[in-house]
Amino acid sequence: MKATQEQLKIKLQQALAAAFGADYTQVDPILVPASNPKFGDFQANVALSLSKKLGMQPRAIATAIVEKLDVSEICEPPEIAGPGFINLKLQTSYLEAQLNAINTDPRLGVPKVQNPQKEIVDFSSPNIAKEMHVGHLRSTIIGDCIARILEFRGHEVKRLNHVGDWGTQFGMLIAYLREVYPEALTTANALDIGDLVSFYRQAKQRFDADENFQETARQEVVRLQAGAEDTLHAWKLLCEQSRKEFQVIYDLLDIKLIERGESFYNPLLPKVVADLETAGLVEENQGAKCVFLEGFTNREGEPLPLIVQKTDGGYNYATTDLAALSYRIEEDQAKRIIYVTDAGQANHFAQFFQVAKKADWIPNDVEIVHVPFGLVLGDDGKKFKTRSGDTVRLKDLLDEAISRSRTDLEARLKEEGREETEQFIKNVADIVGISAVKYADLSQNRTSNYVFSYDKMLDLKGNTAPYMLYAYARIQSIARKGSIEAENLKNNVVVKNLQVSAKWRKMIVPIGISIGSIIASKIAINVLSAINEIPLISPLFELVGISYSSWFIYRYLLKVDERKKLVGKLANFKENLFGKYDQKQNEEIKTHFILQEETEISLAKHLLLLDQVINEVEKDLLPNRLCDYLYQLSGKFNKFYESCPVLKSEEPIKTSRLMLCYLTARTLKLGLDLLGIKVLERM
Repeated sequence: MKATQEQLKIKLQQALAAAFGADYTQVDPILVPASNPKFGDFQANVALSLSKKLGMQPRAIATAIVEKLDVSEICEPPEIAGPGFINLKLQTSYLEAQLNAINTDPRLGVPKVQNPQKEIVDFSSPNIAKEMHVGHLRSTIIGDCIARILEFRGHEVKRLNHVGDWGTQFGMLIAYLREVYPEALTTANALDIGDLVSFYRQAKQRFDADENFQETARQEVVRLQAGAEDTLHAWKLLCEQSRKEFQVIYDLLDIKLIERGESFYNPLLPKVVADLETAGLVEENQGAKCVFLEGFTNREGEPLPLIVQKTDGGYNYATTDLAALSYRIEEDQAKRIIYVTDAGQANHFAQFFQVAKKADWIPNDVEIVHVPFGLVLGDDGKKFKTRSGDTVRLKDLLDEAISRSRTDLEARLKEEGREETEQFIKNVADIVGISAVKYADLSQNRTSNYVFSYDKMLDLKGNTAPYMLYAYARIQSIARKGSIEAENLKNNVVVKNLQVSAKWRKMIVPIGISIGSIIASKIAINVLSAINEIPLISPLFELVGISYSSWFIYRYLLKVDERKKLVGKLANFKENLFGKYDQKQNEEIKTHFILQEETEISLAKHLLLLDQVINEVEKDLLPNRLCDYLYQLSGKFNKFYESCPVLKSEEPIKTSRLMLCYLTARTLKLGLDLLGIKVLERM
């Protein structure tokens, strides 16, 4: 539909030029989707904006434009409403042609970008030696969805996991483990992630209370930065242990990432500070090297600096983020860099973005974007936590969703009297549980907080993943009931299976045998009667001789490949003469969409909006718009299915409506896939 809107915009600009002169060729016709379907599909509001400039009434301007406007191949005759709105309604024949076009397109009419570019999506970013928790949920899910959409549009996307794998905390943890569990620093998998987290907490308590331990921890950091073999080995073991635990979560969520942690940029940090000094941006303040920013002040109203090097010579997160940004622009050659983090970090990103711009590190053709998101809340309106007040582990959250999904499924199977295999139950429970968590998050405007509720997200009604998955499975079942091979519906070709019913076969076979027996008996009697007459004997022997000679030539004189060719020719001759009989034959029929009812037309128009919606999500990075589109699509399909008989319709309407069903299913599947959600053929 985006392409249609662009076509209409061009035609309106041509009409403007024809009506008022070449100076108006580039005037924006202000063409927007109609707010109410009764006014058509699009509305051009340009007449009102030109009234003062042209010195004419808006309605007169609209009349002049319409007189020069040629949209006869796309729209019904334009109408002028109110003070000068130009209303455009798409022709049904145009909609049918557009459906036929996208039905044969694997991308469903969504084109790839004309100028693909390298883009980076920085998301998830857990900390080593800590478990992933509910706070990592939104970054991981939203970042993956954004990456999927950019990849689908044809961009070269690098999915980066900026893990926290460097800094003072590692000196603290290594120093503590040397005392209480030295084996963990020399042996792989000596600790599971839960124990590692417990030791981290104990180390933090010790660090806060013991000054001697603080010094020991700082020395371990120095050894780590200097590349001391034993400390470096211990650090690698801790990172690997955490990495394995992270991967369990990523596999469960079907997330693909390239790990590039803070340690990757550690060698680049001195150059970052040196470059900022060369640019004249660094000032010393109480022994630390800082960059003072515009628009940022402390509580006293004094300028708030961004520290790039601490008084002890160490570096902080801002320095690492600046190094990462510089590397991604210069080495990765990224043209768009997207950071997906919680809204609480908005100031941090605004600060180091400003520093990079002041240092002139960001070329004009590079866009850097912070994609903030709100909090996950509990029923009490506060941060989602366990009953004991602890942060909810992400693995526990996902396991609980799967468990509840299975309980719901088993109850439904019992109620329906259905029996399914353990494999079926597990697969459905896993997909529905994970999908429910993803969709519940993505369907919210990412900038808002939302209340986490298992009951709501697993409901089969409303804007939920189970509802969307059920809608897809239901549509697929309709195509199966139609005795039509669904895959062929997307090629505007229907292959129908013509089968001889068992009932008729039982009647035909005995009749055929009876008739055959009568004919054979009659022939036998005639032959026996004729043997007594001399004239028959000679032709009979001649017939036997010819038959034997033919068989001898075929069997012994012809080569194998020649015999096969001969058999093939005879078979083709028989098929041409008598036709081919098979218990299951295929009849191929060319088909096209036929739209008659209002609900059909409404569904068709919504299907054609997919390209526009995906284009908007690519620009605005708001996945909830895709969720809204899919939910509305499901609702429009339900209205169509309730008011338009599909399987009981006569041809060619039946096939057209089956094609509409299948196109809806394909659209749902593509949309859900872009959200990171797998579909189910049966639920």
